[in-house]
Amino acid sequence: MESKKEEPKGKKPEEAKKHDAKDAFQKQLEEKQKTIDELTDTLKRLQAEFENYKKRVDKEKIEFVKFAHADVVAQMLSVLDSFEIALKNTNDKEKFVEGIKIIFAQFHSVLEAEGLKPIKTDNEKFDPYKHEVLMKEESDKPEGTILEEFQKGYMLNDKVLRFSKVKVSGK
Repeated sequence: MESKKEEPKGKKPEEAKKHDAKDAFQKQLEEKQKTIDELTDTLKRLQAEFENYKKRVDKEKIEFVKFAHADVVAQMLSVLDSFEIALKNTNDKEKFVEGIKIIFAQFHSVLEAEGLKPIKTDNEKFDPYKHEVLMKEESDKPEGTILEEFQKGYMLNDKVLRFSKVKVSGK
């Protein structure tokens, strides 16, 4: 008597379930990999776009700095023209000096229009944020009062470009 080994009836469907689960897992894995690939591609594109943006901004910044003072230079051309005219007419000393005074006023007004202001020093109290003390001298004025200005200081808008060099009263 030959006995046939019969497989249990529940085993085949169990293998099928395992196979189906394996297929489902494989499909999920492929979908996840596809998502990862898409996100990686997007990230690479964004990185490249950002690098291009940085390069473009750097280039624009260089261009801006290069031509930022072009309008001031254009305004100064009239002062340069006035100097040329004055230097051609040096025969009459009085007219030459008067011309130089006019040019100075023209030059000063161009700089003022751009925000340049002289720092006040006449009978002012010493301010370390605007003045630089070169000398101290005894005086009947209160201590720290500016007695003399050696070199004029200037501010551009609210920033000191050059400190006033001064002599102050002290003990």
